[in-house]
Amino acid sequence: MLPLSKLHHHRISVSLFSLSLPLSASSSSTVAAALCLPSAPLRSPFHRRHHHHHFAAVGGAGLSGGSSSSLSLRMSGLVSHETVSSGGDSNGSVASGGAAAVADDYQEDSSLAGGYQLPPPEIRDIVDAPPVPALSFSPNRDKILFLKRRALPPLADLARPEEKLAGIRIDGKCNSRSRMSYYSGIGIHQFKGDGTLGPEKEIHGLPEGARINFVSWSNDGQHLSFSVRVDEEDGSSSKLTVWIANVESGEARPLIQSSDVYLNALFENFAWVDDSTLLVCTIPLTRGEPPKKPFLPPGPKIQANEQKNVVQARTYQDLLKDKYDEDLFDYYATSQLVLASLDGTTKLFGPPSVYTSLDPSPDQQYILIDSIHRPYSYIVPYGRFPKKVELWTVDGQLVRELCDLPLAEDIPIAHSSVRKGRRSINWRADKHSTLYWAETQDGGDAKVDVSPRDIVYTQPAEPIDGEQPTILHKLDLRYGGISWCNDSLALVYESWYKTRQTRTWVISPRSKDVSPCILFDRSFEDVYSDPGSPMLRRTAAGTYGIATIKKENDEATYILLNGSGATPLGNVPFLDLFDINTGNKERIWESNKEKYYETVVALISDQDGGDLYLNELKILTSKESKTENTQYFLQSWPDKKSSQITNFPHPYPQLASLHKEMIRYERKDGVQLTATLYLPPGYDPAKEGPLPCLIWSYPGEFKSKDAAGQVRGSPNEFAGIGPTSPLLWLARRFVILSGPTIPIIGEGDEEANDRYVEQLVNSAQAAVDEVFRRGVAHPNKIAIGGHSYGAFMTANLLAHAPHLFSCGIARSGAYNRTLTPFGFQNEDRTLWEATNVYVEMSPYMAANKIKKPILLIHGEEDNNSGTLTMQSERFFNALKGHGALCRLVILPYESHSYTARESIMHILWETDRWLQKYCVANVGDVNDALQDSSKKDNSLDDEVVSATGRGAFEVEDQWQDLYSKKRSLLWSCHPCDQSQDQDSWKLRVGHAGDQLPCAYYRVHNTLPPKMHP
Repeated sequence: MLPLSKLHHHRISVSLFSLSLPLSASSSSTVAAALCLPSAPLRSPFHRRHHHHHFAAVGGAGLSGGSSSSLSLRMSGLVSHETVSSGGDSNGSVASGGAAAVADDYQEDSSLAGGYQLPPPEIRDIVDAPPVPALSFSPNRDKILFLKRRALPPLADLARPEEKLAGIRIDGKCNSRSRMSYYSGIGIHQFKGDGTLGPEKEIHGLPEGARINFVSWSNDGQHLSFSVRVDEEDGSSSKLTVWIANVESGEARPLIQSSDVYLNALFENFAWVDDSTLLVCTIPLTRGEPPKKPFLPPGPKIQANEQKNVVQARTYQDLLKDKYDEDLFDYYATSQLVLASLDGTTKLFGPPSVYTSLDPSPDQQYILIDSIHRPYSYIVPYGRFPKKVELWTVDGQLVRELCDLPLAEDIPIAHSSVRKGRRSINWRADKHSTLYWAETQDGGDAKVDVSPRDIVYTQPAEPIDGEQPTILHKLDLRYGGISWCNDSLALVYESWYKTRQTRTWVISPRSKDVSPCILFDRSFEDVYSDPGSPMLRRTAAGTYGIATIKKENDEATYILLNGSGATPLGNVPFLDLFDINTGNKERIWESNKEKYYETVVALISDQDGGDLYLNELKILTSKESKTENTQYFLQSWPDKKSSQITNFPHPYPQLASLHKEMIRYERKDGVQLTATLYLPPGYDPAKEGPLPCLIWSYPGEFKSKDAAGQVRGSPNEFAGIGPTSPLLWLARRFVILSGPTIPIIGEGDEEANDRYVEQLVNSAQAAVDEVFRRGVAHPNKIAIGGHSYGAFMTANLLAHAPHLFSCGIARSGAYNRTLTPFGFQNEDRTLWEATNVYVEMSPYMAANKIKKPILLIHGEEDNNSGTLTMQSERFFNALKGHGALCRLVILPYESHSYTARESIMHILWETDRWLQKYCVANVGDVNDALQDSSKKDNSLDDEVVSATGRGAFEVEDQWQDLYSKKRSLLWSCHPCDQSQDQDSWKLRVGHAGDQLPCAYYRVHNTLPPKMHP
């Protein structure tokens, strides 16, 4: 559950929770799955789909793949490389002689120059564990869907042709986003009152090999809707069709009987208008063949700025380039809306257009429809194209146009800047058909000082007698959303990035005589002060409002605050009963502190209307420990009875006895740092001595030392291992230091990046010193690695602190900041405003200093803003030009994160080879290494000054008043490969990229304010 001050940014229509379930009681293998609750307590007003709940698997390795039966076919191009070692003991540890043998074996491999490789079996077996289904609760909480998934997809899925237009990638054959993963089947289980599950009922009637996406419940929970596509003989996928399934019988059938009506799933797909009708985006029947690219261009490509407008944009990729691209984008993006009923009747709805959002009103009388139109842009993605928002009746009559926003190329890069005009237009969750939105008063420019900065308005869908919008609230910070309860209670959120301030206001929407008051006013960096966020309950209309709780013989009304409970000893999640009028709170549930990590996953007792009483409360909780994988429980009041509803086997039993410890240590400037230390199973320091160590991290920016030093996460959390996780090397007898905090701090007028290199090196030095002090890591055998901004970190550390590491692994990084001149990560000064910072932070400029082995890995089709594949290619050439020991691996068809099994297995092989050759086999005298480290540490300040070209604390006057952006670590998430725009972001589990707001999201569970359209 998000903290109260952060709930407003959380743009999701369903809650996705990590959950593992066995396929049967006797199942012997389980991996992570997702729990999708349509009555999501985390619903944000920024995502308007509130009565239909889609579970779309897009672009992620964790939600896609092929079956084990097809393994041999899919892996026919892979060469197995079984590592042979001598001198290893019975628990798998490798002595120095064995390490040399391993290194020699890799070195002499004849297939080193080409061909996909397989990592050692101890790594491969963990990655190949079959996934369990994703889960979804019904709106009435009486049924659970098992959305069945396959393993990692084959490379052939990524190799299908795609168009790169307006910041997205399109599979023209399917007329959908390319690289979509899918579900292979749907099972339904009855969820009984005691927390047990009934036998599975399989959805049947689907075509053989059906690929399922966009699963959603009808509001009454009686039907499911989803899309289906199948593989065709040429290896491509068919176009998508919309299907429905009866939940009671399990029978599935096409929604539209006509065989020539297909789904256009490029942006929006379909929405439940009521319990028997869907509004569907279809490919227009009148559409012909795609436009053909002219053999000769009609003329030169010309862009101009003769009006001298100031237009600054990040380094977006896959943009439109010419008129042909514009025509092709229109061809694929244009939809014809169709009203389709469960009885088979259909009706055209409105004209064809590029529709991007469909949102029915709570009373099912109106539909809020977003679309984009020309003129398009060649410098920003589609999310900043001209945008029209219209109000229609459910029978297809246009009521009125709410706004038509112009092209937004000129949104300032300063953080907390937004688009001009009406934004975040939504339905009130507690009303039949009332709209609300925000309008900026500063022109969208965060550098303009004005009060109020944002005004929130509200208005009925059809105003009577020209009724004008009503001012609901005025804000001096940037508007962040509203959680609705009723006419007497709503919570309004605002925040400001430069000061890290966030406020929560209590307002009475109906009573103008009741003055708004501030409920919480705090720094969002200060996780210790986070009061939690309100749990939401599902309404009869399918929307989500603040859940109010009553006690017997008590007139007061309470809300539930669900918090992460950050403390200096780690997170201790809690559930508080909070009196909104007095501010008094009572802790009614708290996680076990000693051994387990527990969280509140969802409110279960919200399926019925009427008041919720505390003695009838039911919640779903999770429970895990360092060595016990997550199980789920139903907690029932008043006796707080706990009923276990899952009993999973360990997903990787070979690592069941690994050692995990959250450690704390101090940087030499006094900043407190944390990391998670993992030791391999059965490790005995007396017998094995210090082991090779892999440090994997991702820097983050902070405004205060106190906030930077706070502990995030719990020492009792179970160790989840993904397909490219550094924890895989526990199976190779490595010590893993995961996520050591590397805070880059800029207090007062100083910007964090003004002393980036110094703080980076000092943080790394402190981490290395700590594993030395503990005696678990060999001083000559410490490797450093990271992905994206973590790769940038890795290259910088090898350049400026080579004494600390034996080698480095850098995946999908950006190394030359002059190629991202209008800001990167959370730096919002331009190259021309902060030239020294850009140059000094770029490891490309220090390529001549890198002498330790570095492995560069990059997807050939990386579409993340800032991390062009060219970044790794040019960096490799610079390294090679100075004689550095380096290797560049470009993965065909892969984007910023890696998806195909062939690719993932190969990068694991490359990584293991690199670690065996240049970390495990790196022998030297321990005492000499320690003395050398001490000498380097003593001269570190001089080295950093030399590296940065100026004094460590010097800040030039021209930088004093500029704004900084914040990016922090501690969540590990990938940007969706399809989303390139700050105004149209999508998020999935994975790792943060160089531009998208994922890393900011890690700490705050919210988008930065400027990311809101």
